[in-house]
Amino acid sequence: MARWDCIIVGSGPAGLGAAFKLTDLKPDSKILIIDREKYSTGGLRNDCKMNFTFPIGFPLEYWEQENADYYLQQVMKILKPPVMDKYNLDIYEKRALKLHARLLTVSQAHLGTDGGLILIKQLVAELEKRGVEFSLGEEVTDIDYDRKVLVSRKREMEYGDLIIAPGRKGFKFLQDIMNRLEISYNDNIVDIGIRVETREELYPIVKDYYDPKFMFPEKVRTFCTNSNAAYVVQEKYSSHDGVEYFSVNGHAWSNPEKTNNLVNFALLKTIKLTRPVASGQKFAEILGLQANLCGGGKPIMQRVGDFRMGKRSIKDTFNSDLYNFAPTLSGCTPGDISLIMPYKIMKSIWLSMKLLDTITPGILHPSTIMYYPEIKMYANKPEFLDNHFQAKKNIYLIGDGAGTSRGITGAWASGIRAAEGIINNNN
Repeated sequence: MARWDCIIVGSGPAGLGAAFKLTDLKPDSKILIIDREKYSTGGLRNDCKMNFTFPIGFPLEYWEQENADYYLQQVMKILKPPVMDKYNLDIYEKRALKLHARLLTVSQAHLGTDGGLILIKQLVAELEKRGVEFSLGEEVTDIDYDRKVLVSRKREMEYGDLIIAPGRKGFKFLQDIMNRLEISYNDNIVDIGIRVETREELYPIVKDYYDPKFMFPEKVRTFCTNSNAAYVVQEKYSSHDGVEYFSVNGHAWSNPEKTNNLVNFALLKTIKLTRPVASGQKFAEILGLQANLCGGGKPIMQRVGDFRMGKRSIKDTFNSDLYNFAPTLSGCTPGDISLIMPYKIMKSIWLSMKLLDTITPGILHPSTIMYYPEIKMYANKPEFLDNHFQAKKNIYLIGDGAGTSRGITGAWASGIRAAEGIINNNN
């Protein structure tokens, strides 16, 4: 049986960040990165939007500004981000404050999906040069904790230390592992909302600030703005019962040939569930399955003009009159979001859209499209043994799936912290 000093499950930014730090601190480390996908995954691959200002991407229960800034400097040395300029923000900030909202000023870089693929190739090539091995397209199925053996569908592998960094899409996989290893956790927090799509001229702030971070009352925020060559996509998920459903997301290209002069962004409401609800993930799954049921197995889309008149969108709604742009996710089903989104969530989302339309007028144009559901299930909260995210002896849980980060830079930073813990604990 082959043995590695450290096996990393997940090839996204958390796993890559851990591998870079391990090879910095102990160059002769024998490291394997394994992923069920046939390519390196994670946020670097989808739009590659990076934020370098605390607390964006850093859950406050695990990070303070001083240590987050310390790790962000290390992240920047590896990723070498082309930080984008921002302009004319004073007027937006003043308008937001009058409405009891906030515009956060964040240092950002954006490579686009195509630029992210180039970066991934560069990072993987550098790690391979350092001796790190990759096994993509290999799915992990179990851990034999007593023998320190990782089991996949192909083989058994012995490890000294194990880092599990499955990302948001690996939320359920991580829960299964924690249940088997008897690692205590909770998952009572989830973000639920919509993705908004409109023409750039109706959301002109993106010309001054690529991914504006608005915080609204009732725990609603903008998230993951894409513009210029922007597209809405769907992501496949699987429920605890194995039923597939789709959530929506967005990304953009840097290639000017793909320019469509559209913009999309998420409006998400953070829901913190209390007893007797035991699982935020299961709650979110029910909402996702319900939406797909009403959409005939697809997400729902609705024009703002129809929503304001209290009627569902139909195929004929998406015409060339007032509604003068086609949805980039054309496979969605025209429908009525208010029929399937819980009232309290819909109320908060709609209030935030009205506030946003006051801050930067245009969003509530009748042509604007609302896609539902957009659900972010990255709030697993394991009980850790130390501040390096060790959840059980020699096993570290990091990244968005483990709730230690919310985005590329925070995930990479959590990988660095885990790597430091491994080196410290083995000395």
